[in-house]
Amino acid sequence: MTAYATAAIDSGFTEHLMQLRAAVDGRLDELLPAASNERDLVAAAIRDGALAPGKRMRPLLLLLAADGLGADQRPALDLACAIEMVHAASLILDDMPCMDNAQLRRGKPTVHLTFGEDIAILAAVALLSRAFGVVASIDGLRPLVRTQLVEVLANTIGSQGLVKGQLQDLRDGKHARTEEEIAATNNLKTGVLFGAIMDMAYLLSDAPKPVRGVLQRFAVELGHAVQLFDDLQDINPNSDKDQGKDDGKSTLLALCGEQKVRERLDGHLARAQICLDEAYRGDVYIGRFLRMLFG
Repeated sequence: MTAYATAAIDSGFTEHLMQLRAAVDGRLDELLPAASNERDLVAAAIRDGALAPGKRMRPLLLLLAADGLGADQRPALDLACAIEMVHAASLILDDMPCMDNAQLRRGKPTVHLTFGEDIAILAAVALLSRAFGVVASIDGLRPLVRTQLVEVLANTIGSQGLVKGQLQDLRDGKHARTEEEIAATNNLKTGVLFGAIMDMAYLLSDAPKPVRGVLQRFAVELGHAVQLFDDLQDINPNSDKDQGKDDGKSTLLALCGEQKVRERLDGHLARAQICLDEAYRGDVYIGRFLRMLFG
């Protein structure tokens, strides 16, 4: 393939991503509560947290994954928005003074700094509630599939998912840990949401059963890669997040050093691509999307 042809494909894919992102942002705006007046602080905080400029990695991944499996994009869009609501809620809570005590998120002051800790907590709870409402009300799905989607979301958030990962990171992260222990926490804190994304894409499709396991292996590899990339941003002066908030924590960066972490990151991405090739029989879109994010 010539350089001109490659550039044309990349340009077309970039435009496709822009269209998908615009669809996500537009649908999110419709699904989130409107702030009826200046006193409606919870609605304002919800919108501030969920609509703040970001990569929209998770909803875009769901749309690309579902499309690659031949799933209907209409329910996938609402699922993508629900996933972004869950992610936004987790960020609001992660940033709280009793958690990571962050001051900056997506280049802006964190929600609790802008609206207060009480409003931030209520906004996060409301976002999680709205996410379940969105999934439960998607039209055109078989009742069993809708129930399975709600179950996936519940298990992802709950005491064996994001909650457990955050607790382990808060408590165990203050003490010395092995590489395996850190990786297990990273999988819960980051990987489970990618697992939910790929499971939702599978449930929307008619893909053969073996594909489900391959997609879950991909999600694990991607989750580790994203967490390692996030750890590296903690020492990146050009990051739009707080610098040094992981100081004193037992991360893989602290344990292994920057070079080893970058090598591990590359390894996870390579194994993720192998899973994509197996599941999608010649994946193009998701692999290119990941290269854009991590390149």
